Amino acid sequence: MNHKVEVLADKTALIERSLELVRAKIDEAIQQGDRCTIALAGGSTPKPLYESLATLNLPWEKIHIFWGDERYVPPTDPDSNQLMARQAWLDRVNFPDANIHPIPTQGKDPVTDAQRHEAQLQEFFAISPGEFPNFDIILLGIGDDAHTASLFPHTEALQVRDRLVTVGNKDGQPRITFTVPLINHAHNVFFLVAGSSKKQALEQIFAAEADPLTYPARLIQPVGELWWLLVQ
Repeated sequence: MNHKVEVLADKTALIERSLELVRAKIDEAIQQGDRCTIALAGGSTPKPLYESLATLNLPWEKIHIFWGDERYVPPTDPDSNQLMARQAWLDRVNFPDANIHPIPTQGKDPVTDAQRHEAQLQEFFAISPGEFPNFDIILLGIGDDAHTASLFPHTEALQVRDRLVTVGNKDGQPRITFTVPLINHAHNVFFLVAGSSKKQALEQIFAAEADPLTYPARLIQPVGELWWLLVQ
């Protein structure tokens, strides 16, 4: 069974376990394909994981970094997921700049930038339109409303099945996000979830029946391994 759930004692244990698993999957991907592709999550929960990864001696030249979603703000904005990851990890090690593949957010149109990033992914993974790449690792979290990446309840982004990247919407603010099928083609998807405020969302995500358009994280069912690492 590729669906694994672990409940950890506290946030420290969550980060230790996620670091152990992510490092193992990085090693596995490099052994099998001589590179590892990782899509990062934003938010406060994964930040200590990035800080821990910065302490390791890994073959950075074989690791390629992407983001599962991004707010439509400049990369220097305090709300930028890219900025957080750079400060916590990427700028603290000898990481090749060519191996960092941020979502473009400095155009004037998020739809155009989403299309641009899709083309970048197609070029990197050498795939044709209509094909989906297999990321080695995708890191995700959930919100209190059970959204993940920038796939929010009852938004058009949830319905996109023929694209790699689309525009999400959070209270009228555009975001650029991986689509459900792109995430579901990953070899390993990790949800890192901490906080009592997520309890109700988790109950619906794991319920035998619930509307995935109301609880979008239910849509994430990857072809590879699905890990839920939880602190409640």
